Amino acid sequence: MTIPGQELAGVVTALGYGTRGLSVGQRVFGLTDSYRGGGLAEYVAIEARNLAPLPGDVDFTVGASLPMPGLTAWQGLFEHGRPQAGHRVLVHGAAGSVGSMVTQLAREAGAYTIGTGRGADRQKTLDFGAQEFVDLENDALEDVGGVDLVFDVIGGDIQKRSAGLIRAGGTLVTIAGPPEARPTDGLAVDFVVESDRGQLGEIVQRVRDGRLRTNIGRVATLDDAVAAFNPTERIIGQTIIRVRP
Repeated sequence: MTIPGQELAGVVTALGYGTRGLSVGQRVFGLTDSYRGGGLAEYVAIEARNLAPLPGDVDFTVGASLPMPGLTAWQGLFEHGRPQAGHRVLVHGAAGSVGSMVTQLAREAGAYTIGTGRGADRQKTLDFGAQEFVDLENDALEDVGGVDLVFDVIGGDIQKRSAGLIRAGGTLVTIAGPPEARPTDGLAVDFVVESDRGQLGEIVQRVRDGRLRTNIGRVATLDDAVAAFNPTERIIGQTIIRVRP
């Protein structure tokens, strides 16, 4: 039986022989290796390289909400998409945990951001910094016009239609598996997020100084974890499990 969960925040209780860069009692947050999981537990064995210090003024709930969406957005944008000031960036699922991070970081980089989602997501998407919103159920995606970067979390038909909007030299970045479509004169990139201490530090600093907001949809106890991850209604944002009160 495997224990699910990759994102976590907590306190170091013990160190393996030769471990450097961390100390017992230190507040940390990070991401377990994808093949290991194990985050939904009172104690987690994790590689030290996958953790970063969690400043004392950032609570554990916020810390646990940052690694997966923060690193996914950071790596997708800055390692693969490389938006520049003035670029037009189309962000799918912009009200979700990853999309909201992408929107905020793209805006910080000087890009013009266009968020998509359901009609009910409009205000939340704009609140996270998107300059335009496209209702995928009722608006014509093609009316967006040319864009330099698409950040795709959906795949399928939406990805194919989005690829047709990408200008020459632009990029389609997707986390929805291998790209099914490619821009006519650009790149298509899919990637798997990896933990990175330096990037986690950049992300949490932005939270501390107000440049980046988390997107937490629900906080539940460990006893209620199964129900929390199988909701009867749509929850926008991340579900965080508080292992200890």
